[in-house]
Amino acid sequence: MVNDMKPLSNTTNGDQKHFDPGAPPPFKIADIRAAIPKHCWVKNPWRSLSYVLRDVLVVSALIAAAVHFNYWFFWLLYWPLQGTMFWALFVLGHDCGHGSFSNSPLLNSLVGHILHSSILVPYHGWRISHRTHHQNHGHVEKDESWVPLPEKVYKNLDRVTRFMRYTVPFPLFAYPMYLWGRSPGKEGSHFNPYSELFSPNERKEVAVSALCWFIMFSLLLYLSSMTSPLLMLKVYGIPYGIFVMWLDFVTYLHHHGYHPHQLPWYRGKEWSYLRGGLTTVDRDYGWINNIHHDIGTHVIHHLFPQIPHYHLVEATRAAKPLLGDYYREPEKSAPLPIHLIKYLVHSMRHDHFVSDDGDVVYYQSSSQLQQLHQD
Repeated sequence: MVNDMKPLSNTTNGDQKHFDPGAPPPFKIADIRAAIPKHCWVKNPWRSLSYVLRDVLVVSALIAAAVHFNYWFFWLLYWPLQGTMFWALFVLGHDCGHGSFSNSPLLNSLVGHILHSSILVPYHGWRISHRTHHQNHGHVEKDESWVPLPEKVYKNLDRVTRFMRYTVPFPLFAYPMYLWGRSPGKEGSHFNPYSELFSPNERKEVAVSALCWFIMFSLLLYLSSMTSPLLMLKVYGIPYGIFVMWLDFVTYLHHHGYHPHQLPWYRGKEWSYLRGGLTTVDRDYGWINNIHHDIGTHVIHHLFPQIPHYHLVEATRAAKPLLGDYYREPEKSAPLPIHLIKYLVHSMRHDHFVSDDGDVVYYQSSSQLQQLHQD
C-alpha cells in the first residue's frame, strides 16, 4: 500500500517515460553482485594500512605546523583542513567496522579502535549500530540513523524541537548526541553495554570501546591541563566540531534531498534489503572524494559493505547499466561541493515527516500538512 503523496516522475526528451522510485526493481541483488568484477571484492590490508599511514602523517603534520606557526590566519586554514582529516580517519575506522579493511577481525578491531577512539567514537558501539542501519536501510521503523518521524509524532513536537531538528545548522551537530542517546524515539546508548542495541555476547566489546573512549577523553583533559584549554580547543576541539559537521552533512545527504523525485521509505512486506539499499544516493565532493576515501560512492557500499573503499568507484561503474534509473547520478562538484548545500537546505525545509499509514511512503512537509487540513 502506498500513501497518497506521490513522488515526482521523470520525463525524458518529451517521451512519456515515468519512473516510480518506490516500485520493485526488475533485477535482483545477485544480478548486481554478478556485474561487479571479482577483484573489487579483494581486500588488501597493506593498501588499507597505507591510507591510514597517509592520513595519520597529514594529521600529525598539520598539528606540528599549527603549533609552530600559531598565527591566527594559519588557524583559519588549519581548522577546516584538520576537521576534514578527522572525518577521513573516521571513514577508515568505518571500513574496519564493516570488515572491508581486511580479512582479519583482529587487525580490523585494532585499527578501528585506534582511529575511532582518537576522534571520540566508541568503536564497537558505533560499529554494531551502523550494522543495524545497513541491515534495515530505508525501513521507517527499523532503520537506525536519520529515521523519518511519523506524522503523529511530528504533530506533537514543540516549536523548539522543530526548530532545532529542521533548521540548519543544528542537525549538523547531532552526532555526539546520537552516540549518547541514539535517534529520537529510540532508547539506549552506544556507551552502555546493556542497551537494547547490543546482544549479551557483544557487551564485553562495547565495554572495551567505551573504556578506550574514556582513556582518549582523559588524555585530552590531561593535555589541556599541561598546556592550556585554549590551545587544545584550537588544536583538537574546533577540528572535532568540523568533523562532526562533515559526518552529519554526508550521512544526511546519503538518504535525503534528491530531486526531481523523492526517495521512498518502506514498511512491512514492501521493504527488502535491495529496495532499501536503492534509496541511498551517491554524492560527488570534487577533489575531496579522494581525501575522504570515496565515501560519497554510497549505493554500492550500502548494498555490499564488504567492498573496500578503493574499489567502490569501479564497482559502481560496472553496476550502473544494470541499475538504470534506480541509480541517481550525482551532480558533479567543481571543485568544492558547495552545490550540495542547496540540497541540504531544501531537504530541511521539506522533509519533515512521513504518513502514519502506507507501506511505501515519502517525506511530506509542514506546508503539505496544513494544506491537507484546509482541504
